Amino acid sequence: MLCPAWRKGCAILRPFRRAREVFLLLKFLLFAAVFSSVSLLAAQRPPHATGLVHTADVDVGYETFGTQNGDALPVIAVNGGPGLSHVYMVMNDMWEKVALNRLVVFYDPRGTGASKRLAPTARQDMDAQIADLEAVRAQLKLEKVALVGDSFGGLISMAYAVAHPERVGMLVLSDSAPPAWKDMVHLMPQTFPDIVQEDEMEEKKLGAGSDAAARAGLHNHLRMIFYSPEKRDEFIAKVGAMGFEPAVGDAVSKATEKIDLTADLAGFHFPTLVISGRYDMNVAPLTAWNMAHAIPGAKLVFFEKSGHLPSFEEPERYRKVLEDFLNGREVESALR
Repeated sequence: MLCPAWRKGCAILRPFRRAREVFLLLKFLLFAAVFSSVSLLAAQRPPHATGLVHTADVDVGYETFGTQNGDALPVIAVNGGPGLSHVYMVMNDMWEKVALNRLVVFYDPRGTGASKRLAPTARQDMDAQIADLEAVRAQLKLEKVALVGDSFGGLISMAYAVAHPERVGMLVLSDSAPPAWKDMVHLMPQTFPDIVQEDEMEEKKLGAGSDAAARAGLHNHLRMIFYSPEKRDEFIAKVGAMGFEPAVGDAVSKATEKIDLTADLAGFHFPTLVISGRYDMNVAPLTAWNMAHAIPGAKLVFFEKSGHLPSFEEPERYRKVLEDFLNGREVESALR
């Protein structure tokens, strides 16, 4: 049957109308997909907050990700240094992923980052470091915590565990300093003689003991603590000055140089995980080996493609090992 003449135009236009309908439908579906993806991404980002703990000595700045989640033990992550803020620990989303299932807390050690309001008489010894960590725990009303001590933060965490064992549900020592400074094993001079020489030349040029020399030294230090050159360059590009306060670092180092917690490790009766990058030239893996053997029941995990920061170089495996441990699942240990 032939269409009437006036309908022929409709017939001619009908495919274009259909095409427009298809276009609008595809546009709607694309918008819905993008909106859904954005909503899903937002849903996967844990709640984030910052705050201050006011004490007589210092206002301690802290940052939290996630929320209290049932019986999941909250984590307080204690950063290294000394003299650094916690900024270097959040250069990827590893901790945000951990915080999807539990509260994760960071804080800046006194004199760094958001914790720069110091009383003139404020000390920098280990008792002061312990007091700040305890103040953060108390402010957040956390009955027990899992301490994750990174580098020098491991020494602070061990000291806190000696002073407040009733508050420690679990302990993680991640490329941690040893329990005594005298037992530190650095392999940088033997492994990077070229960078060490550059550092010495820069120090002479900038003036020994100057802030400029200290900051240049930190940059050179970072060049020597990674397994992967690509990860090294990515980290250095992201992290900036790391909130470095040379005077604070010097004060803490001097105030804690004689501390020795070696004998106390045998009294740690909470679950403990010791982590080390296999190629950590800053704190040789022998340190982790010795600590894991000194702590009853400790687990030891080596990261085969990492230097001093396996949480940055192997973040997915790091998260899995950490979460398995925190959730009471079996962790494959290097100890036999």
